[in-house]
Amino acid sequence: MPTTNYIIHSEPFILSHKPKNAAGAANQATREYPSLIRDLPSEKKPREKLLASGPEALTLQELLALVFTTGTVKEDVLEMAERVIHNYGEKSVLFERDATRLSEESNIPIVKACQIVAVGEMGRRIYDRHDYGFTVIRNAKDVFEHLTDMRNLPKEYLRALFLNSQNRVIRNEVISIGSVDSNIVEPKEVFRVGLESSAVAVILAHNHPSGNLAASDEDVRITERLVQAGKILGIHLLDHVIITKDGFVSVPVNYS
Repeated sequence: MPTTNYIIHSEPFILSHKPKNAAGAANQATREYPSLIRDLPSEKKPREKLLASGPEALTLQELLALVFTTGTVKEDVLEMAERVIHNYGEKSVLFERDATRLSEESNIPIVKACQIVAVGEMGRRIYDRHDYGFTVIRNAKDVFEHLTDMRNLPKEYLRALFLNSQNRVIRNEVISIGSVDSNIVEPKEVFRVGLESSAVAVILAHNHPSGNLAASDEDVRITERLVQAGKILGIHLLDHVIITKDGFVSVPVNYS
């Protein structure tokens, strides 16, 4: 894969569950049922585990279960936390700012969606004050390694990484959920966050759950449109990376 480093121009307004099969059916007899919190030994329950060993001993699922506090009539809190993380992605769920969208896409109560958004916002406000916390992105390989949670998502997500003049990620935003072909990706939705964050550049990334790395005609058309919009707004679109479980590729357009 190409690893050409990105060059940011700081000047404004630059114009230059697995398929059902025989083997799967045979394994059903030995499939373990998910554990409910009330059935776990005391030392393995998230709250008791945190008190005994500290927060670093908990999995992301257990931490999210503590944020939720309780589940619903139909779903235990650990099951809910695991499902949300699996379906939404580890980073996507914590960077989501739209509680209504999170509630609808994850099929969780709006109160629990608000809890996730609030926790994510608290982390961002503290994290963003320290330069040492920022990730530096210089090429498509860096994008692929930074967005590891996108590789196995069951739905197609379009994400935007907004950068400052040192190629540091200052904002990670979910732009849309669902196939890019079925979403109208408006430049104003992509660049609004960048303008709010005083970003000088943006990198787009979306996953192909099918595993097919080929860019569609729609991928190319949308990318070309956003390149031109970025030039006008002074936020350079450096790349649009397609991510699958096993690899990555840039949408082939002229980004200069």
